[in-house]
Amino acid sequence: MIELDTFKVSIPLKKKFAVVGGDATIKTNLLTVLNNRYYGEAAPSVKYGPTVDEIQTDIEKGLEYLRNLDKIDVDTLQQIDGFDIQPAARAALMGMVLNYVSGETRRYPWEVLKLSSPVGIRSSFTVAISDTAAMIEDTKNSPYPIVKVKMGHEQDVMLQDALGRIKDKEIRVDANGGWSCAKAEEMIHQLANAGVTIIEQPTSEDFVKEWPHLKGKAVQVELIMDEGLSSPEDYDQYSGHIDGINIKMEKCGGILPSMQMAERARNDGKKVLLGCMVESSVGIAQSVYMSSLADYFDLDGPLLLEDDIARGINYDKESIRVDREIIGGPKLKRDVVEKYISD
Repeated sequence: MIELDTFKVSIPLKKKFAVVGGDATIKTNLLTVLNNRYYGEAAPSVKYGPTVDEIQTDIEKGLEYLRNLDKIDVDTLQQIDGFDIQPAARAALMGMVLNYVSGETRRYPWEVLKLSSPVGIRSSFTVAISDTAAMIEDTKNSPYPIVKVKMGHEQDVMLQDALGRIKDKEIRVDANGGWSCAKAEEMIHQLANAGVTIIEQPTSEDFVKEWPHLKGKAVQVELIMDEGLSSPEDYDQYSGHIDGINIKMEKCGGILPSMQMAERARNDGKKVLLGCMVESSVGIAQSVYMSSLADYFDLDGPLLLEDDIARGINYDKESIRVDREIIGGPKLKRDVVEKYISD
């Protein structure tokens, strides 16, 4: 007997999370549930959406597809990949089904997909856009050794000067496409001089072909594409102009297409960064499962929430490890989840 359902959770953030073009103080995500035991999560972007209602409609369509299947097994992941629904909805369904197959076959989720064990995961922690002085203090005083600073706004120049004086952190920068080509060229040069070696999305995807020129002689800087990259076909279109890619389950539709993108990038000598939305460890899980295919990690979503709603993936500052009991995926903290279930 297969039982399928979905519900919303609205979880307060520890502090306001702002990027160029969007912000949130409470994050409403959707959980998918199979047999009241196996879970997936859909987390819309605070900048790009889609809306929670749009995702819920598509999840319901996907659940109906699954109800009509004769059985659910590892091949179902490929079927979900073909569903004509929002990528975030596919990601939630794919995560739920992978956890189900893991639990029912008593294999680790990465073993189901013939991936190596997750080890050596060191994640950055995000400093979101706020007052410049506060951003500088948050970066300087962060307990996390790898800090990703959000840029792409009018305070960039003041922030850039201060970042160059912080010596005990590895600082990465994400402009979320907020720079013009002229500003990107100047910022890349200045940030390279300040010791920054990873910059995400310096311009919008419209100007990706200019990135090798914008980088100039700052060869140590790696320009990582995020916005505009949500499928293996997107990767093929942009791969000749970038140093690496940021793969997010919610954009790409789950672990199968994400693995395809990572493998293509690695074959081309590109770097792979696994990113996330603001989401619990239920949503983070698929990225952790495929961590052996990545070079860098930005999987701090659960750390931004007031409470993580599941157990099984543990954070020790920047280090992420999985419990031995992760077979079947993260387990909900029932008493915590009940506080945040929303209509």
